Amino acid sequence: MKLLAAATLLLRFVRAIVVSGLQTVAVILRAGRPGGTPPPLALLRVRFAPMSEQGAALLGAMVSLTPGTTTIDIDMDERDLLLHVLDASDTDALVAGIRRDFEPGLVALFGRPG
Repeated sequence: MKLLAAATLLLRFVRAIVVSGLQTVAVILRAGRPGGTPPPLALLRVRFAPMSEQGAALLGAMVSLTPGTTTIDIDMDERDLLLHVLDASDTDALVAGIRRDFEPGLVALFGRPG
């Protein structure tokens, strides 16, 4: 079961890197055109599912390796990440993507009651 969770997590992570990379390039190109404006930036707190410190660290690393987002802090007591977001025009979709693509596999591998 854990092998399947790890393989699924890896595939979702690679897909997220490719999709986020393309979206980041589009943001840069739009902002670089004459009259183009940069997207809104944000610092965003995102709660995460109960998991071990290793799982939270891996979640933070995966988010940072996905273009357009950087993990600034991981708060284990509050179970949240502080993220810097390059394009904050749709933070709900960003959070939904993290929860959909990364959390299930990490909880299967590193989850614990919280």
